[in-house]
Amino acid sequence: MTEALYALYPVFKAKASLRDIDADDAAQEIENLFKEWEGRIAVRGVYSTVGFRADSDLMLWLIGPSPEEMQEALVQFRRTAAGRLLDPAWMFMGVVKPAEFTSDHSPAFARGEPPKRFLNVYPFVRTSEWYLLPPGEREALLRAGLITEEPRARAKWLEVTDRGWRWAEEHLSDSLPDKTYGGAFVLR
Repeated sequence: MTEALYALYPVFKAKASLRDIDADDAAQEIENLFKEWEGRIAVRGVYSTVGFRADSDLMLWLIGPSPEEMQEALVQFRRTAAGRLLDPAWMFMGVVKPAEFTSDHSPAFARGEPPKRFLNVYPFVRTSEWYLLPPGEREALLRAGLITEEPRARAKWLEVTDRGWRWAEEHLSDSLPDKTYGGAFVLR
């Protein structure tokens, strides 16, 4: 990875009137829009949050080269028949930059690994106190709290630009984990 990549996670709550539109026409319109984005915006995933979160129904995972292009893609999606009937529940945009010290420290999506069936996105806040901990203590906390809990998933960190989070942790998995950390699991 040589350039920064941006990830946008918009999450929506469906209006009741979404049931009244022609599902095939709406799906075709969105499919056509996604095809228009090819080469600029990658649709990494379209996930259902039904049954996982009460405040939302749908989550998109978009990857692109700039915040402006991500915003424009979201505006285009919101202008579709289905998009007009989806209210934003929450969202954030993040950036992945080439690692400073090692070239192999990049997220799964930046390495071209395919998406998984489930996605869990949750805040992982690193305060100044975190960096003041002795390295061995930080390592022990990471191993106990994040790394060893979900060995089946492919994890990555992403700097985010909303909600005051320094990082968001995202886990990709083909099955649901035994334990979560307050995030939102969603089904692809």
